[in-house]
Amino acid sequence: MTDPASLSVLDLLPRSSGADAQAALHNAVDLAQSAERFGYRRYWFAEHHLNPGVLGSSPAVEIALVAAATRTIRLGSAGVQFGHRTPLATVEEFGLIDALHPGRLDLGIGRSPSRPKPAPAGEAPGETGQDYLSRRGGGDHDEDSHTDNGLLLPRRFDIASSVSKSKFVRLLDALQQPGAYAPDYDDQIAEVLALLRGTAVGSDGTPLHASPGEGADVEVWILGASGGESATVAGRRGLPFIAGYHHSPSTVIDAVDAYRAAFEPSAHLPEPYVAVSVDAVIGDTDDHATELASGYPAWVRSIRRGEGAIAYPTPAEAAALDWTDDDRDLVRDRVLTQFVGSPATVADRLEQLRDATGAREIVITTITHDHADRVRSYELIAAEWARR
Repeated sequence: MTDPASLSVLDLLPRSSGADAQAALHNAVDLAQSAERFGYRRYWFAEHHLNPGVLGSSPAVEIALVAAATRTIRLGSAGVQFGHRTPLATVEEFGLIDALHPGRLDLGIGRSPSRPKPAPAGEAPGETGQDYLSRRGGGDHDEDSHTDNGLLLPRRFDIASSVSKSKFVRLLDALQQPGAYAPDYDDQIAEVLALLRGTAVGSDGTPLHASPGEGADVEVWILGASGGESATVAGRRGLPFIAGYHHSPSTVIDAVDAYRAAFEPSAHLPEPYVAVSVDAVIGDTDDHATELASGYPAWVRSIRRGEGAIAYPTPAEAAALDWTDDDRDLVRDRVLTQFVGSPATVADRLEQLRDATGAREIVITTITHDHADRVRSYELIAAEWARR
C-alpha cells in the first residue's frame, strides 16, 4: 500500500473583499488552531510584499503570533525570501521563537530577486532580477504534457513577461538597502546551517554566534520552483525540499528530479525528502467547490498583471468582471492545476500528485472569500485523507 503522505497547510494570509488586516490575522490564528485539531502536520506562512490582498510579509512575526495560540502543530516559513534578508537576522528571529516554543519550527528558505553583485572590471555582471524571473520557468515546456500517471504539467507561463522592469526595480528598491545585493545562495544556506550549529565565522575569521538561534531545534527546508539552483543546493546539502506545484506547475517534476539527482545524505536526512504544494478548494460537492473557487482566476490575474493581489472577491464580484482571451491565457496554468471538488474528487488528484512526484508531504493552500468555507475545506480533505 502506498504511503498516504502527510498533509500540511500553506497560508498566504489572504484578505477578503470587505475585510481588513485585523480580520485576516484573526482568521490565520483560527485556521492554525483548526488545522492542529484536524491533524495537519505543519502550518507554514509564505512571504510576499506590496500585495494588498496578501498580508504575509513577515513569516517570523506570523509564526510567533500563531505559536502562542497552538500547542503541537509544527510552524514554519515557506519561505523566507533571502534576496533581501540575511542569515544572521533570520536565525536570530527563529531562535527567539524557538526559545518559547522549542522543537516546533521549520525554517523554509527561498531564493528571491535581488540586485546583481557588482562585477569586477572586465567581467560580466551577475544574475539580474529579471534573469532570475526568466529562469524560474525552467526547461522546455511550451506545450501541455502529462506524467505517466496523468498529472497535468501545463505549458510554461513566462513570469518575466508579466512583471514590468519598472515595477520590479521599485520592489527591489523598497526591500533592499541602497547598493545591497544578495550573496551566493549556497553560501547563504551554508551560513544558516553554521549559525545553527555554532560553527559560523565572520569575514575576519573570528567566530560568529547567533544569540538566540545557536543550537535552536529548527528544521531547515529549501523551496524551489524548477530544476535550478534551489533544488541542487537542497540536494547537495541533504536538506528536505518543497516543490511548488501551486505556483509553477509546469516545472514541478524538473524540480524534484533535480533535487533527487543532487542529493547527498546528511546527518539529519539519510535520503531525499520531498513535499509538494498545491492549490485546492474542497466543497461538499464538486459544484459547491467550483462556486467557492470562482474568485481564484481574478485573484491570480491581478498578480500576473503585476498589480499585486487584489482582496479575494466573492463569487458575485468575480462573475461581474470582464475577461479577454489574453486574460484567460494569463491564468490558464494556475486554474487548470487548482484541485477543486468534493473530498473524494480532490483526494484522487492529491494521490495522483503524490505518486507523480514521490512526495512525502502535500502542502495545501486554500483561499475562499468566506473564512468558514476555508476552514471547512481543510476539514473535509483532512477527514477524507485520514479515511484513505
